[in-house]
Amino acid sequence: MSTKSNDNRATAGANSASPTTGTAPLENRRLRDETLSSGSRFLTSLKLELAYFGGHAWLKRQGAGVILRFERVRPRRAGRFQPLRSHEVAPAFLDRTIRALKRWKYDFVSIDEVCRRAVILAQRRRFVCLTFDGAYKDIVTSAYPVLSRHRVPFTVYLPTAFPDGIGEAWWLALERVIAKERRISLMMGRNERHFNVSSVAEKYELYDFLSHWLRSLEAADLSAAIKDLCSRYGVDLAALSRQAALDWSDLTTLAADPLVTLGGATVNFPVLSTMKDAAALKEMTMGKAVIEAALRRDVRHFAYPFGDRKSWQRRHMALVEDAGFVSAVSSIPGVVQEAGHTPLLALPRIGWDGRQRSLRAMRVILAGAAPL
Repeated sequence: MSTKSNDNRATAGANSASPTTGTAPLENRRLRDETLSSGSRFLTSLKLELAYFGGHAWLKRQGAGVILRFERVRPRRAGRFQPLRSHEVAPAFLDRTIRALKRWKYDFVSIDEVCRRAVILAQRRRFVCLTFDGAYKDIVTSAYPVLSRHRVPFTVYLPTAFPDGIGEAWWLALERVIAKERRISLMMGRNERHFNVSSVAEKYELYDFLSHWLRSLEAADLSAAIKDLCSRYGVDLAALSRQAALDWSDLTTLAADPLVTLGGATVNFPVLSTMKDAAALKEMTMGKAVIEAALRRDVRHFAYPFGDRKSWQRRHMALVEDAGFVSAVSSIPGVVQEAGHTPLLALPRIGWDGRQRSLRAMRVILAGAAPL
């Protein structure tokens, strides 16, 4: 759900896409940016491969273990415009990953055990904890068969508006609108903006720009903006969100499995840094209370929505504790250190890029032997 655009690039992209200025500059620059981005990913992959063959994965291991972060687990899809592809892995890759982690002698542990190992001296074997964000339906349809076959523990962080059928997966709606249209107009503040998106390159550019903008808005303004966009272009935001999300029947199935931990992720999955503290605390406490009432299980662990450095701040750690949680995970990459060196209310996680399928690269990253 995160974007790599910066303000200058986003503004330039918006202006270049204006029908009064033409689309050629935008397309040429975007294609150049895509080439640079692909080249950067190639160089990173090459460095990781070289680090693997240089022995970094076992000679320079750091920390007590790692928390892996997944979002969607589903079969690979055809189509050139997939702005969220980096957040997806195929069921077969999840299976390969678990098999590889077993070969590498990792201990599969629950998030409760992560909290225990984070405050004691390092154990002989490093741990891995599997976590899933977003409350997607494919956790049950695609991921759970793999996880249950391997009998490994995992954690699902749940924003409760989605199983309630009232969550707004604006990132999916934005993808749907841009995918099917060649020209898009919307209100941004007090101005109506127009974008030509006839090429795939322009669609990626606009998705980056608009997702960055939407995440900067307060919750009510974000909701109004995405509803306006969906209304203009015939996308049923409510139906799309319900179709993608777990329901309470799915969650009852998961809750019955002792290997599954259910954690909180607020009610509506807002960007906490755009909210006042009282509203953020209410989101945390209400989400926790809803899960506990519906599934009759204690909810002790939390995930910051989106989880990157811009979406939450240090002050939110105190709010998480006030809400009654004992741990909180981010999407800031890193390994979990031993002996209390990693705060339990700011646990790092490694989110795997679904475009990268090298297990050798994964082994180097999980060892903490490469910059993230």
